[in-house]
Amino acid sequence: MPSERFPKAARVRRRAEYLALQRDGRRFHTPHLVLLRRPAVGARPRLGVTVSKRIGNSVVRNRVKRLVREVFRIRQASIRPPIDLVVIAKPGAERLTYAQVASEFANSLALALER
Repeated sequence: MPSERFPKAARVRRRAEYLALQRDGRRFHTPHLVLLRRPAVGARPRLGVTVSKRIGNSVVRNRVKRLVREVFRIRQASIRPPIDLVVIAKPGAERLTYAQVASEFANSLALALER
């Protein structure tokens, strides 16, 4: 069974990587999330999360990020071929439950992997 950890190698970390994903990635929208994807540069899928101050204070923003990271962490082993993802939270994302985030993420990820 593969590890379900979320190490640094599974994160989009540098500004240049975020900008490249914004420039070259395909966008998929849900009511509360925008998913940007492009083929991974490495052998594993990676995730970056962006939550602006319009969403709320730091406690709220960090909660949204934790929810998205947890959904990704659970599903990362099933993402084939590996892709780099950036998830951008839209206004209203702060009210989502874990189940709602998981559902929106899964729907947009299915679309992203089809195309």
